[in-house]
Amino acid sequence: MPGQSTIEQMDVEHILSHYDIGGLGHVEALTAGTVQTNLLLQTTQGKFVLRYYKQNRSFNSVVFEANLITYLKHKHYPCPAVVRNIKGKLVGLYKDKPYALFEFLEGVHVEYPNEFQQQQLIQHVAVLQNVTKNYCPSYAQYRWNYGVNLCEKLAANAAHTIATANAQKKLTWYREELSKLVLPASLPKGICHGDFRFSNVLFDGNTFQALLDFDDANYTFLTLDLASLIQPVLFSFRWDTWSHVTPHDEVFDFSEPRKIVSIYQQYRRLNATEKKYLFDVLKLVILIDCLWFFERGEAHDFYEKKQIDALNRLGRGCFFHKLFG
Repeated sequence: MPGQSTIEQMDVEHILSHYDIGGLGHVEALTAGTVQTNLLLQTTQGKFVLRYYKQNRSFNSVVFEANLITYLKHKHYPCPAVVRNIKGKLVGLYKDKPYALFEFLEGVHVEYPNEFQQQQLIQHVAVLQNVTKNYCPSYAQYRWNYGVNLCEKLAANAAHTIATANAQKKLTWYREELSKLVLPASLPKGICHGDFRFSNVLFDGNTFQALLDFDDANYTFLTLDLASLIQPVLFSFRWDTWSHVTPHDEVFDFSEPRKIVSIYQQYRRLNATEKKYLFDVLKLVILIDCLWFFERGEAHDFYEKKQIDALNRLGRGCFFHKLFG
C-alpha cells in the first residue's frame, strides 16, 4: 500500500475482523479527491472502500456523515452505502482515529465533463437539497456548519496562527464583510455537500452514478451548494489572473449562472427569500474560500476581496435582476 503510512496491512486485517465481508485479498490505495486515507479492498465477498479519517475529524463528526449517508440511501439518493459491522455500528475507532467501510460503486471520474454530465450534477445537487430539507441531523454540532459565527471564529483562528500585521488587517476586513451579509432566519436550511470537484462524482458514460465524499457535508443554508456551483463561472477572472482586474472592468458573465439556476429549479424551486438573498449566500461562499487561503495576498488587495468588491459594487438588487430577470 504505497503512500499509506498511517495504516498498514495488519491494521486493515484487524479492522475487517469486525465485519462479515469475507477474507481479505488485494488492498489498493486510492489517492484522488480526499485528504483522508482511502483503501480499495478486494475480499471474497466483493469490493469495498475503507476510509480512515486521519485528518481533523472527530468520531462524532464521522457519525454525522455515516448517519447522513444511511438516510440518503434510504431515500434512494445515489451515493455509496456505509457498511455496518457485526455489532450493527456504522463507525469504528482504531488507534484513536475513526473509520468507516463503504460499498464500492463502479464508475469513472470525468476530468472535463460534457454539458449533459454537468446538467446531471446540478440536478443531483437540487435533489440532495430536496431530500434533506426536512432532515434533522444528529451530531450536527460536531460539524463545521457554515454561517457567520463559524466563519468569524475560523478567520480569527487563522489570523492568530499566522500572527502577522497583514493577517490582522485581513481579519478586520473579513469581519466587516461578514457584518454586511443579510441571511434571514427564514432562509431554509438542510444538508449541503460542499465539495463538487468532479473527482467526487462517478459517471457511467453519460449517466450519473454517485456523489462521493461527504467529508465536508454540513447543516447550513440550502442555497449554499447552488452558490458554490455559480461562483466559479460568474467571474471573468480567476485566482491566477485577478491582479490585472480594475474596478472599471466588466467582470461578470451571468450566462452560465442563469443556466445553472434554471436547471436547478427544474428539480427544486427556490422561494422568494432564497432568490433575494442568494447574493449574500454567494458572498458567504467566497468568504469561506478565503479561510483556506487566509495567508495568501496583501490585505488591501487579494483574490477573494476582488470578488467581494465586485459584488458590492453590483449590489443585491442588480444581481437578482441579472440572474432571475
